[in-house]
Amino acid sequence: MKNVALSYEKTVLTDVNLQIKKGEFVYLIGKTGAGKSTLLRSLYADVPVQSGEATVCGFALKDIMKKNIPLLRRRLGIVFQDMQLLNDRTVFDNLSFVLKATGTHDKNIIKERVMQCLDSVGLADKAQIYPYNLSEGEMQRIVLARAIVNNPEMIIADEPTGNLDPITSEEIVKLLLKLNKENNTTILMATHDYLIINDFRNRVISCEDGKIRE
Repeated sequence: MKNVALSYEKTVLTDVNLQIKKGEFVYLIGKTGAGKSTLLRSLYADVPVQSGEATVCGFALKDIMKKNIPLLRRRLGIVFQDMQLLNDRTVFDNLSFVLKATGTHDKNIIKERVMQCLDSVGLADKAQIYPYNLSEGEMQRIVLARAIVNNPEMIIADEPTGNLDPITSEEIVKLLLKLNKENNTTILMATHDYLIINDFRNRVISCEDGKIRE
């Protein structure tokens, strides 16, 4: 990003200059309302870039055409703050839905990839369970599995440990670190959890007074 301004209902961040390299793990911190979620949402074109230049996974975000937004999102794994799991579908169907929506229709390929992702988060045995029967920690791991099912170049995680106990939070961050190191997946994780930041040190950027600071 270069000299970017972002707003959601009102201008939140201005003069944003930020570069995240392929394979980096970056924490995003800041007070509630400081603009963390706005910044994350801009990266998958849910909040428009008002001015300046911004590129994510090869897509220029300023004035991005609507038809190109799904193409951008195929390259991203998004961990939403409120999880957004579909409670009327099994865990397996929650993940397979993503693959089908992005153009994969071969049932064998879908099954292999979904089970591979569930196994990577230690929940292969929960494939036929509905989300409302899982613990919050299990649901968050399912959300991570869903985020990686499409082999994303970058994972955008908005407070993935916000409602979890310390032990489960640590497990989630370790999973993200594993994805980062083994797959060279870029991770941008918004968090208020300074214990996590201290225990698993990586680059930290902050939303503060309408700016992004290192």
